[in-house]
Amino acid sequence: MDRSRGDAGRRPRKRGQGELESQVLEVLSSAPEPVTAGWVQQRLGGELAYTTVMTILSRLLAKQAVSRSRSGRVYLWLAASDAAGLAAIRMRRMLDTESDRDAVLASFVSALPPEDERRLRALLAGSTEERPAAERSAAEREH
Repeated sequence: MDRSRGDAGRRPRKRGQGELESQVLEVLSSAPEPVTAGWVQQRLGGELAYTTVMTILSRLLAKQAVSRSRSGRVYLWLAASDAAGLAAIRMRRMLDTESDRDAVLASFVSALPPEDERRLRALLAGSTEERPAAERSAAEREH
């Protein structure tokens, strides 16, 4: 084994799936129009294999964080969400796996730092005021 290569022989550090998804969404969000997976791969520095980029895009599509349309033989990809939206999708999916939603939400809120709890309460108050009363009562009956 030739160890004289130094850093040139090292593989790039392994990134987690969530980190890669966020990076791909960031690149797509900066795109001026729908783009190909190859365009995304280039903007990510070319370190990732094309198949890896396609896998990430497919996972994001399943999460409804991106959309795609066919153009000839290729797909054109477009961000349907930003990084915050992707985090919200993940949170919602985790919540959907639990049987006692009330307990999970109560535990989540009680674990928040006071400032985040205030923000959340303000956001909820604002979204409740913006929805018509009939819509609010229907949503409350569902849960």
